[in-house]
This record gives sequence, C-alpha cells and structure tokens, in this order.
Amino acid sequence: MIATAIKLQEASRDAVHDEMVMEIVKHIVSIRDVVDDESFIKEMYNYSAMLSAMTTTLVAHALLTEEQLNDMLDTIKEMDKVGEELLNEYRNN
Repeated sequence: MIATAIKLQEASRDAVHDEMVMEIVKHIVSIRDVVDDESFIKEMYNYSAMLSAMTTTLVAHALLTEEQLNDMLDTIKEMDKVGEELLNEYRNN
C-alpha cells in the first residue's frame, strides 16, 4: 500500500515537472500581461487539461501492468466504436 502511494506521488510529481508541461507554464507567464483575460483563461484551461492528462497517463503506467494498459486501451477503442455506431445510427434516422 505504501509502495502504491509512493508511485502515485511520483507520477504526480513527474507530471508537474514534465518538460512539455513546464514549457506551457513558461508561455502562460510570459503572455499574462499582454493578453486579455479570456485568452489567459483559455491558456490556463489548456494547461490544466494537459496536466490532468499527463498525471492520468503517468498514474496509469505506474499502477497497471502492460497487459492491463492494453486491455484498457482496447476497451476505450471499443467504446469509441460503439459511440460512433450509435451516432451514425441516430444521424441516419
């Protein structure tokens, strides 16, 4: 249980310190005084979404085996396919 907690903590830390995420932060800080509030809010939203996605990805890799990750991805693909089929059926009726 402690090992899992440590893995979660490390994944969160790694996401926050990821090079790409840090570049977004640098960009946001550099434009803060030259953009309007709406543009700044959009940039903050993009940063938040990117950080959340990165954290989720790293946590999944820390906690799941490769086989479990593959199963999860297969399930996501299946759900996407079912969603597309339902949407197409709805559009055709």
